[in-house]
Amino acid sequence: MTAKIYRPAKTAMQSGKAKTHLWVLEFDAEKPRTIDPIMGYTSSGDMFQQVKLTFETSEEAIAYAERKGIEYRLIEPKEATRKRVAYPDNFRFNRMQPWTH
Repeated sequence: MTAKIYRPAKTAMQSGKAKTHLWVLEFDAEKPRTIDPIMGYTSSGDMFQQVKLTFETSEEAIAYAERKGIEYRLIEPKEATRKRVAYPDNFRFNRMQPWTH
């Protein structure tokens, strides 16, 4: 049983950073998913795929995994880089791209 520990990024539909400060321990799939031949539903016999545990810090998540004997991999978060853009830059004389309609 293996798991990954990560801090989720904000979704494209969010402007804020709600629920991105928690660390998540999520189990990897051990069995492949199967397709039901009659209904076409996708199913799996692996119940650990449905489990997501949240922790305040990565150290708590790592301690939990080690205490329970779970192999894990830690995925460090990538911080977003912001580029400051000002409206008057659209009308600069030395603009790189031509301003056209």
